[in-house]
Amino acid sequence: MSSNETLPPHDTDADEATTRDRVARSILEQGPSTAAELAERLDLTPAAVRRHLAALIESGHLEARDQRVYGQRGRGRPAKVFCLTDAGRSEFYQAYDQLAIAALEFLRAEGGQQAITAFADQVMEEVRRRFTAEGAEYGSPADVLAEVLNEQGYVATLKPVASGTQLCQYHCPVAHVARAFPELCAAETRVFSELLGSHVQRLATIAHGDGVCTTHIPHPVERTS
Repeated sequence: MSSNETLPPHDTDADEATTRDRVARSILEQGPSTAAELAERLDLTPAAVRRHLAALIESGHLEARDQRVYGQRGRGRPAKVFCLTDAGRSEFYQAYDQLAIAALEFLRAEGGQQAITAFADQVMEEVRRRFTAEGAEYGSPADVLAEVLNEQGYVATLKPVASGTQLCQYHCPVAHVARAFPELCAAETRVFSELLGSHVQRLATIAHGDGVCTTHIPHPVERTS
């Protein structure tokens, strides 16, 4: 091939699409990310990352937001982070969301709100069971819970903060259903509190449009005699 020849457009387009998929999946698995973080994570040049981010934003799969800072913020404007939109996240969904929503609407019509709450609690039974079964293997209760959630496809990590720990879930397989039925998120929060023996606080959810489901687990309160 001479220096003046180029690759066929089809091959170039395929390579570009594959890299865009890598960018989107990285944001899915790691949460809202800056362009610099994506470039380092994926071993891409800043220019390449910006090109793919622009394409994903144009297609409606990503949006840019100011980076959320917990605690004291430094000087200057917050960095821009890139988050998956509903359209972008739907590319990764495997569940039959509309069918599930229709089934829950039928359940509510037949059994009332109590039936939905009972169903949401039942959904979390598998997390309870696995947490109990694996409790001795992974260390602290928060470590066990994160591991169980990873087994369920929630891509969970723990991040220490001054006031405790943040449990971050970068993917929610039922986010679209939970948007229509927030009882699923409420049941999840109740079970987290029960299993961890702590009054946890839900700071953000994917179902409500945030990039990550974030739950704050406070440090245990030390009792004085």
